Amino acid sequence: MNEATTSLKESVGRYGVWSVQLRSEDPEGAPERAEAAAELEQLGYGAVWLGGNSAAANAAPLIEATSRILVGTSIQSIWEHKASEAAARFAELEVSHPGRFVLGLGVSHGPRVEGYRRPYSTMVGYLDELDRAGMRSGHRVLAALGPKMLDLSRDRAAGAIPYLVTPEHTAQARERLGEGALLAPEFKVVLDSDPSRARATARAYLAMYLKLPNYTKNFLNLGFTEDDVAGGGSDRLIDAVFAWGDESTIRARVDAFHEAGADHVALQLVEDDTARLPREGWRRLAALLT
Repeated sequence: MNEATTSLKESVGRYGVWSVQLRSEDPEGAPERAEAAAELEQLGYGAVWLGGNSAAANAAPLIEATSRILVGTSIQSIWEHKASEAAARFAELEVSHPGRFVLGLGVSHGPRVEGYRRPYSTMVGYLDELDRAGMRSGHRVLAALGPKMLDLSRDRAAGAIPYLVTPEHTAQARERLGEGALLAPEFKVVLDSDPSRARATARAYLAMYLKLPNYTKNFLNLGFTEDDVAGGGSDRLIDAVFAWGDESTIRARVDAFHEAGADHVALQLVEDDTARLPREGWRRLAALLT
């Protein structure tokens, strides 16, 4: 484990927030996003992970509004951002705010990318370009699910940020990565103890992901069936990839990722209103994690 990776594992802490809303480019919402990032830092979260096809430009305002918390992309698509430009934007933030930005990279999904081809080889080539541009591996992480991409996360990056996974996947990933690399899975939380209502909220959100073969293939590899990934997802699948219930239940579900080998868990609050910042939920979540 190199010095940069060691520093990242220490800086990122045990918990972070994963949010699509915080990556918004709507200028009217910029003050609230900055205020929310500052509050997340005060609440003790170690990182903010910007969902969607995010980039350094989305991270910069949040970094400027805070003093400690790390901000990472989760993920930046290698198909839509040139490696040379990604390295240049990283270098700019590293000069102005050293150690505060983490470049999370991923290969996206075939249905979303025109000309999608050879994702593993394309990622290798992208990392080669970052190396040539002078970007060190200790400041980048990969959205890895399968064995080959996990190996690449270990050998060519600081670690992995798997999305939409279970503690069982985390245990497998930790074995693959070894102890040195950062392992920071994303995990979804619904702050609702009513089974029908919580599962309905979760199922509505999961629907878009069940159209993407990278995720459905990974679910099948983890022992779920075709029936589990059909019809919006079975209760079994919903209950595996979302935490819901009372506070002690949610805390136990999050703890299961750490027990399986995660260094950090990126928590995504899922609510029926997907547009607004779930600030009260972030406060409740921080309180139950202390």
